Amino acid sequence: MDLDADLYRAVKVEAARADLSVRELISEALDHWLVAREDEEDRRSAQEALVEYEREGGEVAADYFRHLAAEARAAYGAGAGSVPSEE
Repeated sequence: MDLDADLYRAVKVEAARADLSVRELISEALDHWLVAREDEEDRRSAQEALVEYEREGGEVAADYFRHLAAEARAAYGAGAGSVPSEE
């Protein structure tokens, strides 16, 4: 890997300050960079999923499960489909 001489010197100085080798510092920096990119991709995906959820008229999970519990009680009796109370 070729680095600009000034950049390499700056990296070498910072590596020494952190008591790391240049290889370790670059590896750590690349790891952080990759994690940040993955996190950003996850945030974008979550945002897209939320937009789709809202567009499709999604409902809150607790409401959905209450609805299922009510259906179970209607089909199988009062003891069926009990939902624990929220505390």
